[in-house]
Amino acid sequence: MIEAKLLGRNAIGVDINSEAVKLSNTNLNFTCQEKSKIFTKQGNANNLSFIKDESIDLICTHPPYADIIRYSKEIPGDISHLKYEDFLKELEKVAKESYRVLKKQGICTFMIGDIRKKGYVLPLGMNSMQKFVDAGFKLKEIIIKEQHNCKTTEYWDNIEKTFLMLAHEYIFVLEK
Repeated sequence: MIEAKLLGRNAIGVDINSEAVKLSNTNLNFTCQEKSKIFTKQGNANNLSFIKDESIDLICTHPPYADIIRYSKEIPGDISHLKYEDFLKELEKVAKESYRVLKKQGICTFMIGDIRKKGYVLPLGMNSMQKFVDAGFKLKEIIIKEQHNCKTTEYWDNIEKTFLMLAHEYIFVLEK
């Protein structure tokens, strides 16, 4: 949202967490030379009914991960509380709604990684990407973002591991 404002672009920010919306509004409380219309709203990405069909040029999002790191304690609709399969079902709704609001040749990007449950990797990244492809998007690019210097890096460095770390996230770039 800050980058959009600095570049003079119009932007809509949607977050399920009212505290995140308040923080965004605080961070956006500055003036700059460029003129833009910035709008933030508490809401759920699976229902963007306040946005017209094919009216958005670019979507950038970073959904939470399924059942590993909670985005909130108990906000209704927070998909970070869902089990793997239920998470993917809800993400399918997000993909369809994103497709609806995006203009033709518009770009949708999102970042997500894989997860580990009971010692096995679940390919959350690729399965999430597939939900967007199934909704009609064409996959333009897969960017691998290495994880370095995370808040939990020191914790993981100091435990005896019997598994390899999942040390990357995917950034998917899709086109309508």
